[in-house]
Amino acid sequence: MKLCIKYLINEKKINPLHVLYVSMDDFLFIGKSIIEIVENFKTIHKIKNEEHIYLFLDEITFVEDYELQLKNLYDKGNSKIFASSSSASLLQKQKGYLTGRSVTFEVLPLSFEMYLQFKNIVINKADGHLKETYFKDYLLTGGIPEYVLTNDVAYISELMDNIIYKDIAAVNGIRQIRQLKDYFLLLMERSGKTMSINKVAKVLGISTETSKRYFDMFCDTFIVSPVTRFGKLNEQLVSPKKIYCCDTGIRTYYTGERDWGALFENYVYLRLKHLNLSYVYENTTELDFISLNKILIECKFHNETLNEKQQLLFDNFKATEKYIIRTYNDV
Repeated sequence: MKLCIKYLINEKKINPLHVLYVSMDDFLFIGKSIIEIVENFKTIHKIKNEEHIYLFLDEITFVEDYELQLKNLYDKGNSKIFASSSSASLLQKQKGYLTGRSVTFEVLPLSFEMYLQFKNIVINKADGHLKETYFKDYLLTGGIPEYVLTNDVAYISELMDNIIYKDIAAVNGIRQIRQLKDYFLLLMERSGKTMSINKVAKVLGISTETSKRYFDMFCDTFIVSPVTRFGKLNEQLVSPKKIYCCDTGIRTYYTGERDWGALFENYVYLRLKHLNLSYVYENTTELDFISLNKILIECKFHNETLNEKQQLLFDNFKATEKYIIRTYNDV
């Protein structure tokens, strides 16, 4: 949001006094309506009702009846409204007031190309060999803008603590914070692998229901994404899900691993998740992804090769297209 604000002010030359950013989870704004905040803003800056303003409302789901309030603001006109939330589950519980009035989209971490731009890195054709070095740096660092710019590892820790405490525990009334954080660490360890909710429950000494609830919460806040097994419905339901972290830098920070193959697979998933991916598992052999339109994908970083069983499954599997992805250029 703040990058968008900078763009409006610096590039579009919007009057800064006509731009309002509010984090709705801030203690100062608890109990205050959005309309009240906006009216106070207009009064302070002597903004007339017919003048256009830009509203950036972070963590909007902390506001009761936020949909109705946003609808009222929208219907009044002269407002461009940007609202965000880190909780998908709360956004999904909308009552319909914003139907036809809003566009919802998921903001992803920086791509490799954007990462280079953020770091002000320009690679000439003659220095093309350096791109691979920077790509490995990107896999380790990830694409969280603030972390990319500062390289301050404390930021990642603070970010994840805020999500766990504020967006998950506080919203869902969970008091076992240590238990929730241990669950998160296990998710990071399993990133890129299948995860059994029952086994995690046993490791942490919690019920299967609690394990399933925690898992859904981390998915709803976009920390991890689940990938189901390709096949019939009963196979999908009984088979464990593979999980992928929302950012390779977060995964690296918490696992300490520099497994290039696993990081690359996570990267490929994030780039292709819009294709509605599943994983293939037949006769104890696994292939990474198959899309909804039957495109088969196996990730093998650089010189990694398929083993004999994988090659056989890859060759014989019925798909519209087949790809072995080895570098960032293949995605």
